[in-house]
Amino acid sequence: MYDVVVIGARCAGSPAAMLFARQGYRVLLLEKARFPQDTLSSHYIHQPGVALLNLWGLLDEIRDAGCQPIDHQSYEAPGVRLDGFSLPVDGHRTTYAPRRFVLDPILARGAVAAGADFRESCMVHDLLFEGDRVVGVRYTTPGGAEATERARLVVGADGMRSLVARKAGAPKVIEHPRMTCTYYSYWAGVPAHFELYERPGRWIALAPTNNDLTLIMAYFPQSEFANVRTAVEPAYLEAVRTTAPELHERMSEGQRVEQMYGTGHQENYFRKAYGPGWVLLGDAVHHKDSITARGITDAFIQAQSLTRHIGKRLHDDKALEAALRRYERDLDDTFSTLYQGALNVAELKPERQAEMLRKLAGHQELTDRFFSTVSGACSFDDFYNDDLLTVLDQS
Repeated sequence: MYDVVVIGARCAGSPAAMLFARQGYRVLLLEKARFPQDTLSSHYIHQPGVALLNLWGLLDEIRDAGCQPIDHQSYEAPGVRLDGFSLPVDGHRTTYAPRRFVLDPILARGAVAAGADFRESCMVHDLLFEGDRVVGVRYTTPGGAEATERARLVVGADGMRSLVARKAGAPKVIEHPRMTCTYYSYWAGVPAHFELYERPGRWIALAPTNNDLTLIMAYFPQSEFANVRTAVEPAYLEAVRTTAPELHERMSEGQRVEQMYGTGHQENYFRKAYGPGWVLLGDAVHHKDSITARGITDAFIQAQSLTRHIGKRLHDDKALEAALRRYERDLDDTFSTLYQGALNVAELKPERQAEMLRKLAGHQELTDRFFSTVSGACSFDDFYNDDLLTVLDQS
C-alpha cells in the first residue's frame, strides 16, 4: 500500500510526488503519457516558479537543457509601450519558457530521484472507495492489464478534465464563461524577449524557448473561435500584422518550423479542493485563461502549499483534515486576485487601463512593479500604493 498516489506527472503532479517522497512517504506517480511528450502550453515560468525550481534543486537542469534566459519584458498597446521586468523572488529575476517535452521529464526525474515510483503509459479509469472515502485507484498498465493500488491519499493532478474530480464529485465552486481562444507555433530566426502586444480584440505574446526558437501566440475572443479554427494560419498572421506590425516584419524574415497548435477550451473555475481520501492539484482544482501564462507557476505553488500543509500529518485523520482545509484556504488567498486579473486581461479591452499605463511610462520602478503584479512578485495592494497615486495625480 502506498501513502500517496498522484495521478498526472506534469507541472503539478511531479513536484507534489517529489515533495511527498522527500518527506519520507511511499509515493506512486501515474502518468497516461510516455515522456517526453509535448502538451498545449504557454510555457512561461514566472519568478515565483523559478524560485521554487531553484529551491527544489531543479533549476540548473532547466538551464542546462538549453532554454534561453529571459530578463526583459515589454507591453505595447495603442498609445502606450512599457519596458522593464518583474521584481525578483528570492533573488531570482531571470525567467524561462521551456518546452514541455523538456520541462515535464525534468520534473518527473526529480520525483524519481526523491524515491517516488513513476509509472508511465498508465491510464487511471476509476477510484476505489470504502464508503464515501477514496482509498485507491484502478488503472490500465502499459501492457493492457487491469491493476489497482491503494493509498492513504489520492492526488488528482490530472488536468481540467480531471477524472478524480469527476469520480469524487468535486463541484465547481466558482466558474466563469470561456473568454478567449488561442493558437500558436514556433519560429526560427525571430529574436525576442518576453513581449506582449494588445489591441481591442487581440493579444499577441511571444517568448524565447529551447533550440533557439521563439514561441508566438495569438489570442482571439471566444466568440470568434468557430471562425478562426476554420482558417487558423491566416487569422493568426493577420492578428500579428494588425496588432504588432514590427513583429510581423520580424516573422517575415524568419520561418515557422512547426504546425499550428491551439484551443478554444480554456475554462475558468475553482473546484472544491478536497474530500475524504482525495485532493485536487493544478488545473484539476483551478484553471484560468492562459493569457497571463500562470499555469506552470501556479501548479508549482500549489504543490509546495499542499505538501507543506500536510507535512508529517498524513496518517492523523484530524490533522490531515485541518491541513487540507488550510490548503484549500491558501488556494483562495493566493489565486483569487490573479484569477480576476486574468479574466480582466482576457476581455481584450486594453482601453480600460490605457490611461494608467501611459502614466507609468518613464517611471521604471512603477513599471517593474506593474509587471510584478502578474508574475506574483508584487501584490495588487502593494502596487496601488501612495507612489502610484502620486504619479497618477501629477500626470
